[in-house]
Amino acid sequence: MNTKSLLRPAGLVNSPAFSHVAVVPPGATTVYVGGQNAVTADGALVGEGDVVAQTRQVMANLRVALAAAGATVHDLVLVSVLFADGVDLREAYGVAAAGLEGAAPPVVAARVAGLAVPGALIEVSAVAAVAA
Repeated sequence: MNTKSLLRPAGLVNSPAFSHVAVVPPGATTVYVGGQNAVTADGALVGEGDVVAQTRQVMANLRVALAAAGATVHDLVLVSVLFADGVDLREAYGVAAAGLEGAAPPVVAARVAGLAVPGALIEVSAVAAVAA
């Protein structure tokens, strides 16, 4: 096996949005992306109070971070999403799914009381594996 595998084992819910298991082959380079908020390169928050705009910026930031390590969203093996309490997840979902460009890695999502960036409604961190 030279590439990662994303699995949806029988007996677990089958969703087109995510996988349950990621298997990374030996020798792959692991890429860790820290929490991405909806900020521009100068640290300005995009879309205050607008989870759709913030999700769009977060996904753009994720793609930039992955590219810096030679990875794309198709190399993701885990995505963690934190939502500020009260955010409508349905509004963010479509934008996040589009940002994943068809990739469906395992996903962890949680609601939190707040995020470190004032006004941030969503934060995404991720792990990717790039074949050697």
